[in-house]
Amino acid sequence: MKLYYADHFVLPLPEGHRFPMEKYSRLRARLRASGLFADDDFRVPDAAGDADILRAHDAGYLERVTSGTLDAAEVRRIGFPWTEGMVERSRRSAGATLAACRSALAHEGGASCAANLAGGTHHAHRDFGSGFCVFNDAAIAALAMQAEGRAGRIAIVDCDVHQGDGTAAILAHEPDIFTCSLHGAKNFPFRKQASDLDIELPDDTGDAAYLAALDAALDTVFTRARPELVIYLAGADPYAGDRLGRLALSIEGLQARDERVLGACRAADVPVAVAMAGGYAQPIDDTVTVHFNTVSTAARLFRARS
Repeated sequence: MKLYYADHFVLPLPEGHRFPMEKYSRLRARLRASGLFADDDFRVPDAAGDADILRAHDAGYLERVTSGTLDAAEVRRIGFPWTEGMVERSRRSAGATLAACRSALAHEGGASCAANLAGGTHHAHRDFGSGFCVFNDAAIAALAMQAEGRAGRIAIVDCDVHQGDGTAAILAHEPDIFTCSLHGAKNFPFRKQASDLDIELPDDTGDAAYLAALDAALDTVFTRARPELVIYLAGADPYAGDRLGRLALSIEGLQARDERVLGACRAADVPVAVAMAGGYAQPIDDTVTVHFNTVSTAARLFRARS
């Protein structure tokens, strides 16, 4: 199982910024220390190129990002100060999901899994970034897999606590890419978009109700979409201790979520690429634990298949 990382491409943030950038390097360190993966399993992705990005994003927006000519309102909406490092990190993060999809689809002899140890930047729209998201890695990767002839029917299963509004908007007119989002009804973004399947959950949903909703959603995804590839956004922010979450899931409930999603892919013999998406817990190690459990669960389920 290949793990793609870009945490050493630094996105400089001012002191006190609320985005927990260090979670990515902590996650990679914990996965390396676990003994579950060989050194060769950890890969640095190529940066996503313009051709891949432009399938999902407007040319003018890409030019403003790369040239540093975003206006002040656009920068505020993204939530990161513009730097060359921001551009490179964003390209690499999208490149990691592209690489994870290609790796998962390249495996012969049954479904396979690969992961981006970041990504899940689902608030980026075609012509603007938002909510700490510059380029929409899931939309970029899904459209690239179709363009490269690697997969025709694709499902994006988004379990971040926030709706995947950018993904839904970018892919609204793509009949062979099915977007599914399970999210807090009252959480950001406050202007939702229409996914192919939206499951809106109340505050304090808890483990049992969440997992029941997820089971029903997965039945719909696999029945309606019949995917040849799943891109799974495994957000850590439904966790009860997350500052931005409010769905009140336990760490054990989130691991059960991962078992459900990844197990459904394995049972259907569908390759899956995983991205980490959001997570804002204090202490930060709680977020790292949720992400670690996602990746280790994937390794266990898919290695058992091979």
